[in-house]
Amino acid sequence: MTLETLALVGAVALLGPLLSAGTRWRVPVVIGELVAGMIIGASGLHLVDTTDATFSFLATLGFGLTMFVAGTHVPLRDARLRPALGRGALHAIVVGIAAACAGWALAAVFDTGHAAIYAVVMASSSAALVLPAVQQTRLGGAQLLPTIAQVAIADTACIVALPLAMDPERAPVAAVGALGIAAVASLLALALRWADRGDRWKRLRETSKAHELAIELRVSLILVCSLGALATVSHVSVLLAGFAGGLAVASAGEPRRLARQLFAVTEGFLSPLYFVWLGSSLSLGSLLASPSYLLLGLLLGVGALIAHLVGALMHQHPLWAVIAAAQLGVPIAAATIGAETGALAAGEQAALVLGAIITIGALAAAAAVASGRASFSPTGTQAAGAAPGSVTRSGRPPT
Repeated sequence: MTLETLALVGAVALLGPLLSAGTRWRVPVVIGELVAGMIIGASGLHLVDTTDATFSFLATLGFGLTMFVAGTHVPLRDARLRPALGRGALHAIVVGIAAACAGWALAAVFDTGHAAIYAVVMASSSAALVLPAVQQTRLGGAQLLPTIAQVAIADTACIVALPLAMDPERAPVAAVGALGIAAVASLLALALRWADRGDRWKRLRETSKAHELAIELRVSLILVCSLGALATVSHVSVLLAGFAGGLAVASAGEPRRLARQLFAVTEGFLSPLYFVWLGSSLSLGSLLASPSYLLLGLLLGVGALIAHLVGALMHQHPLWAVIAAAQLGVPIAAATIGAETGALAAGEQAALVLGAIITIGALAAAAAVASGRASFSPTGTQAAGAAPGSVTRSGRPPT
């Protein structure tokens, strides 16, 4: 990889914020970056080589940091969510059962043998997409908190389940590795909470701020890389390592200064590079060459919406169900792991992304319709402007 290639990747990645800021529908930034990657990659001009070792390494680091930031966005410390966790968990479980049935049906029809992958993808939600949409359209009402709880639970559970679904034959080994990552992340969370109670960590942060040392950022990067190394050794995806590290930081409370520093490093460089790399590795030609993959992508998107609409049987408003169905992090992670391991055909990778885009379009439409209804207006502490798990950028998955 050369500096010219890096400059090209950075330049085309600007399509993401341009589309997001310049359109009424607030297109998620990652969509523009994926499209930019498709233009210069295997689906378009072939200007970049996604198999380049340096490019792939930077993309992996961006993947890990993106999932780390997504983990920090899960509202673990928001006390308002606790009363709604039971109902949210019930919705997530019912959606998971419906998605499992749909995944089995799709795998049987298309003869791919990937029922578990399709089920996890269709059952997933994206907190990094749903929360900004709720805030921007100022949605509220009685079903806000149960829906946010459902999204947070589904986001976390599906990210944990995805590596196991990607390689069922190695599921026991992957499960042991995942437990190791979880144990380390739990110890990290306890250590961060202990440090936050004392004065030494506070003084260290103040010294870092006064002398512009960025110690918190350095420690966070060390943690992400260390967890990533542990994931590699234990044959677990960097996806889980980054997300677990983010959850650990979220459980202890992420300092605002660290959030800004991570935002700069991740959103300004490594995350756009990762999404451009992913877009470059996708082959849209495989969708056009094989209509079955195109149909698979459409059905994955529709299947996710139908699976989440099952929540209406438990008195969840259909618009909230559609909003909760928005997904990005899990299908993109599945496409990434599939590309790295060869577990998925090129057409399947593109189909997963297409299905995610369908749910994002449904999210935008449902949020727009809901914003004009009185039953979705914010009231009291459930105001969308104070929605739990607020994020700083529209549509960045993490998850």
